[in-house]
Amino acid sequence: MDNSNMTRRALVLGAAALMTSGCTSTMRQLTEPFYYPFSSTPGVSSRYRRRRVRYDGSEPAGTIVVNTSERFLYVVEGDGWATRYGVAVGEEGLTYKGMATIGRKAEWPAWTPTASMIERKPRLAQYAGGVPGGPNNPLGAAALYLYSGGKDTMFRLHGTNEPWLIGQAVSNGCVRLTNDDIVDLYRRTPVGTRVLVI
Repeated sequence: MDNSNMTRRALVLGAAALMTSGCTSTMRQLTEPFYYPFSSTPGVSSRYRRRRVRYDGSEPAGTIVVNTSERFLYVVEGDGWATRYGVAVGEEGLTYKGMATIGRKAEWPAWTPTASMIERKPRLAQYAGGVPGGPNNPLGAAALYLYSGGKDTMFRLHGTNEPWLIGQAVSNGCVRLTNDDIVDLYRRTPVGTRVLVI
């Protein structure tokens, strides 16, 4: 038997096994976050790579601190250390400031622009009906929803389908991370985590 026959046979048997095993479920695809290796993300400066750094703030361990002027998000670890992520932040006057908590989390969230977003950027009207979750969605692989006083602030920490904008002030107020970084942050951040945006 030549290699081409063996390859075709392996493909046919593999496809049959997949169909009978039920692995074609779309639920499985939606619950496994899409992964963008940071090293192959085009246009992202090495300055914004995720790394463990010294941290001299007074926030307790487990707190997330977003410094919008630095374009960094810190997860405080205690003992003078934090994990630092590069972020994109809101345009001038659009960024949330102050204390919040993570009120909910979502993998591959759907996105619908708000009326005020469409007013500021009319081109977003084409998405008024919403964009389903997936690699082309502006919220990327996952989102952490910021709540204050038990209510959704409408601001998020989320992934992006435009990773080359990390380090800039370009969003409608949300904090964007690369998909690789939001997946890492999502996995280590429980609902109820305190978030300070300065």
